[in-house]
Amino acid sequence: MQRIDIGELGQGLRLRNATVEVVCALDFGPRIVQYRYRGGENVLGEAPESVVTTPLGTWRPRAGHRLWAAPERLPGSYAPDDDPVDAEILGERAVRIAQWKDATGLEKEMEISLGTTGSAVSVRHRITNRNAWSVEIAPWALTIMRPGGAAVIPSEPFRSHDEALLPARPLVLWSFTNLSDPRWAFAPRALVLKPDPARKSPQKAGAGNTLGWCACVWDREVFVKRFEWEPAARYPDFGCNNEVYAEGDFLEIETLGPLRLLPADGTVEHTERWFLAPRTGAGAPTPEDVAEAAEAAQAALLVTDSFEDA
Repeated sequence: MQRIDIGELGQGLRLRNATVEVVCALDFGPRIVQYRYRGGENVLGEAPESVVTTPLGTWRPRAGHRLWAAPERLPGSYAPDDDPVDAEILGERAVRIAQWKDATGLEKEMEISLGTTGSAVSVRHRITNRNAWSVEIAPWALTIMRPGGAAVIPSEPFRSHDEALLPARPLVLWSFTNLSDPRWAFAPRALVLKPDPARKSPQKAGAGNTLGWCACVWDREVFVKRFEWEPAARYPDFGCNNEVYAEGDFLEIETLGPLRLLPADGTVEHTERWFLAPRTGAGAPTPEDVAEAAEAAQAALLVTDSFEDA
């Protein structure tokens, strides 16, 4: 574990093992701003020019992975997070980064733990209600991806009409979603969103993802998130626990926990597990081989990657 300079993003704290490294920002956040193979390219993206001005102040997506509370609200979701975070070392490869309560009275923190071997990272998100009243929210983990990749939400396993008459899960669209936009593709086993720098209009979709994983795929590597699905829980956005968003070359993959009514000082948690896997082949991925690569990576990671809690 090492404190390092991360350029225009200020100071960071780096966790590493023999395979991968993860860097958390210290001057704002909480944010994870880098995740990569050692010596490789960061799979997390940046948005240095993006700014949202609200009555609460100016908010910037900046870079990487962040924690919000769903459902999305303006200005509440965009409460500024420009102050330095509190960083607590939890172990040789584990750290807690926390933000004091924001303008909406919510206190956000992440516990990041890196496995002893392999690429596995656990990110435990926690939101505490510091208001004097109850709020209903869901933890919402959003990750900006490096340009050039494609987001993948897997489909439910195929079952014929004869054996499955009822729907398998919700697919949720926003008012600006256009499924005829060429950035979308329904591959045989996945919904795929591939950003296009020339197309600036936003696109977004969400799903109730019972399979508990999603991915971003580039020509040489695959980033996989794994997360829980609670069948009896109530999720935001008409039942979504997984969403994808694109605008120009900007791409986010997002997961959500269940909605909870939090009393004063109540806390809700949501955990993601991250993995990286190499991808054989070259060239820009097509929707079909993106889905195949993501499924192959997830299956391999279940067998080969190890993880130990700090």
